[in-house]
Parts: sequence; structure tokens; C-alpha cells
Amino acid sequence: MTGTRPGKVGAMTRNRIYFWLMGGCIAAVVLAWTVVRIFSVTAAIVRSVIVGLIPPIAAIIANAGDESSRHQ
Repeated sequence: MTGTRPGKVGAMTRNRIYFWLMGGCIAAVVLAWTVVRIFSVTAAIVRSVIVGLIPPIAAIIANAGDESSRHQ
């Protein structure tokens, strides 16, 4: 055991999840406007709107956890 309580996610794990979500967000927008746009502009717009929901979720995940983990 590492000394952490079960069910708690560490700050490093939250940071990794945040960067994966934001990286996926950027990749999805780039793909929407370089590949999907060729086949359907409407699909590219819908994809961009849906991908726009990822940053707030990523921020919530990054800021989750106990107060002491944010002061590291």
C-alpha cells in the first residue's frame, strides 16, 4: 500500500487525466475541421460543440479531491 486512502485519486493522477482530456479535446477539434469537414460541415460543427463540453469537465476533475492535495 502507498498510504493513501482507498477511493482517493492523487493529484498526479488528476493532472494526467486533465492533460489527456485536454489533449483529446484539441485532437478532436483538429480532426473535426481537417477530416470530418470534408464529408459533412454539419457533423464537424456538432463534433466541435460536443468537444466544447470537455474543458469544463477536465477542470472539475483537476480541481477535485481534498484541500490538502491542492497545496502541493
